Amino acid sequence: MALSDSVTTCLSPPVHYVICKLGFEKKDTYDISNILSENGEVFWQAVTEHVHYLKSDQSVDYIKSIRSLGPVCESVNLHFKSLTKEQFGIQYALWFRWTNCTELFLEVFDILQYAQTTEVVLGLMKLTSCLERALGDVYLLIGKDCPFLLRDLLASEPLAVVFGQAVMNVLRVFIGSPYGLNLRNVLWHGFAAPQEIPAKYCAMLLFLTAGLGQLLQTYLLQTKCILVHRPYVVFVSLEELDVFPGKYLTISKFLLCYLGHEALSIAEELVKLSSFVLKTMLPFWMAALTAFKQSRYADCVILLLPQLEVGLRLLFTATNKCPNRLLTAEPSALYTTFDEMLAKHLDNEEVNQLPAVLEEPAMASEFLWDFLNHQEGPRVRDRLSHGEINLEAFPREVANQIVAFAITLLCRFSDEDMFAFKEHMVIKPLMNCASCYRSRFHPISRLKKQVLECMKNIHLWLELPIVPEEHVQTIKGLEENAEASNLMLIISEIISQLQQYMPQNCCSSDDPIDSVLTERLLIALCDTHICTLYSPRPVVEILVVLRKISMQCHQVSEQVIASTKLRYKQWMNKALRSRQRHNYLRMLNSIKFLSPVLRLILVLITLELVNIHLVCKKNPFDYQQYLKFLKSVLQYTENLVTYTSPEKNKWDETMELTKKVLIKIRKISDKKLMLMQLAT
Repeated sequence: MALSDSVTTCLSPPVHYVICKLGFEKKDTYDISNILSENGEVFWQAVTEHVHYLKSDQSVDYIKSIRSLGPVCESVNLHFKSLTKEQFGIQYALWFRWTNCTELFLEVFDILQYAQTTEVVLGLMKLTSCLERALGDVYLLIGKDCPFLLRDLLASEPLAVVFGQAVMNVLRVFIGSPYGLNLRNVLWHGFAAPQEIPAKYCAMLLFLTAGLGQLLQTYLLQTKCILVHRPYVVFVSLEELDVFPGKYLTISKFLLCYLGHEALSIAEELVKLSSFVLKTMLPFWMAALTAFKQSRYADCVILLLPQLEVGLRLLFTATNKCPNRLLTAEPSALYTTFDEMLAKHLDNEEVNQLPAVLEEPAMASEFLWDFLNHQEGPRVRDRLSHGEINLEAFPREVANQIVAFAITLLCRFSDEDMFAFKEHMVIKPLMNCASCYRSRFHPISRLKKQVLECMKNIHLWLELPIVPEEHVQTIKGLEENAEASNLMLIISEIISQLQQYMPQNCCSSDDPIDSVLTERLLIALCDTHICTLYSPRPVVEILVVLRKISMQCHQVSEQVIASTKLRYKQWMNKALRSRQRHNYLRMLNSIKFLSPVLRLILVLITLELVNIHLVCKKNPFDYQQYLKFLKSVLQYTENLVTYTSPEKNKWDETMELTKKVLIKIRKISDKKLMLMQLAT
């Protein structure tokens, strides 16, 4: 029997007891009028009386509190079921406005009327993420930097000031504390099956949210403060999320125009047969695919991400022989989440075996890092679980990627007798494309993108308008500068030294500057595959400096383009004074050597990038010397940004700066301290 068939729950016995049984031990019938007036006002004192505290340190006694609040939650759930949607809206809609998600909370009320387990879980996940976002907005009424973690937010002083500490303790019984029900984390990390989450806890959080709205209104009236909602995060550059390049269609077109309902039907069959899916979690998978069909893209991804985590956790625990970590951890132990599963080593320092089990370990790990973890990536789970995204406007393109990725994992971990599925005309191209995936959002990938964009920008210099030669000859004292020619010689010398480390088909000896420092060379170098998984600290540190250098080069290029266009226009309109005309011509002279210098720096940092993992071979002294050199190049580019700015226009000074940095580069090259030189 497959492990996915034998697992009946992912909740450890203590956690299963707390969530599924503890709140049902007291059989008392609780009168709703004790905590709720006829017009919907929450009697908070009556609610907070159910929170118990330990005698030892007066911290919350979560076990006694959950047991005591159980009948209260049941009473609230029954009360809500007795209301029509219209009655609920009249009494409570006003009190949900502070969340900026009124419609979502009304939708959760609808879900509770039918109590379908999968829908209740989905509603609870959406409710907790939106509630967290709203509480963060309230925090910012008093505090400055909103805590990232929900548990820290709920324990913060600003929220205690606004709502009262006793009220926040009630909330912590349900979410935010690993010692309580911890519903938010248990659901978002995929530990609970649909039938394991009592609907009454969802009803209680709906009730508490309305009560918080009432308390907040009182606070705002007393303090004359205005609650400001932070803007939602918007996914940009969605074309970068079409992750399956080359001869196959992009995923978005693939799923919508080519796969269509046939592929989703195949996916539904795969879900039922794949060993990647825990049978107890099957309803979540089916609900996710249904949501995709219905164009409910946020719902689809909210349901699917925890299930991807469950499936990978199943593989992780099996391959690393730690079956106990398939279950929810106790407060004193470690949760097995994406972060742990994607790490190079286990917490006991042994090597993580999961990548070796994946057919394309780089593909799966890089995709997950790109979409979930990398700071410049979409960070889909963080954005969704912390309420940072407008669920109504969740982009189809992102859902496409997650669904497509899920299909490849379902296929990868299916039995041999499912060969027909893998070879199906709408599935096989997905599998083929998956094996070609390369990270888009790792700092290495972002640096490649920066370098190519910067080179394109520098190429625009060739199209800049130039003052006619006869105009220039009327200005005395601007003879050809011998120093500029000397700089070009140094650049040629450096290129000659570096040429042996470049792809030979991209180089020519005819003109060492214009034939070598080309976009073609950079494209060839950037096409080189560089490992992005498990980057050691020295690699990350060097990457930070290289990226800063690239950004400064781009800024210089932008400034040169803007200044050249403006001064040309002013020259032709005869709007420049004598000193300004001289300065403009000095700028034109400087451009002649600045272009090759910037291109040289781009080639240099790209060559170093290709060999970046060799930095780990340097001893501490050599590493510090190398880092010091890169920082001196960064300092040069930063000074160049200053001198070429419209405010400064110090073009003569750029020549002296450039001479110093070129001499330094040549010196380092002579000493063979660069990474590219370690590769030979």
